[in-house]
Amino acid sequence: MSPLDIAAVAFWRTYYHLIWTTKEREPLIQPEVEALLYPYILGKVQHQGGIAHAANGVEDHVHLIVSIPPKLAIADFIQHIKGSSSRHIRQNTSVGQAFQWQRGYGVLSLGSKQLDIAIAYVENQKLHHAEKSTIPALEHELN
Repeated sequence: MSPLDIAAVAFWRTYYHLIWTTKEREPLIQPEVEALLYPYILGKVQHQGGIAHAANGVEDHVHLIVSIPPKLAIADFIQHIKGSSSRHIRQNTSVGQAFQWQRGYGVLSLGSKQLDIAIAYVENQKLHHAEKSTIPALEHELN
């Protein structure tokens, strides 16, 4: 196999835990918003060539476990997700123009051995917050 053939069959396994908040931590991710937000985010991840492993959150922030192709910069990837999802929510819910994301985001890289734990943590966000059993290192970027 020539070097060109090998490059055409790229192999990658990158795992990231992304976290971002609503502007001023407003509790805007209510059931009406949530019903549209997470399916939209999952679709955008796939549209950009990524793999979404889990998406969830609470009223004022989102957690996303994702694999991002190395050809995409993390900052560009998340900017596209945040920008398009806020437009989608403003246009399709009663929240309207009040819905905005805070500037910035948190990102943690994960190894394959950490992936299942991170997915479980994200899938159980509401429970962790209700029981005050969040993992500070995974919520740190939100303060």
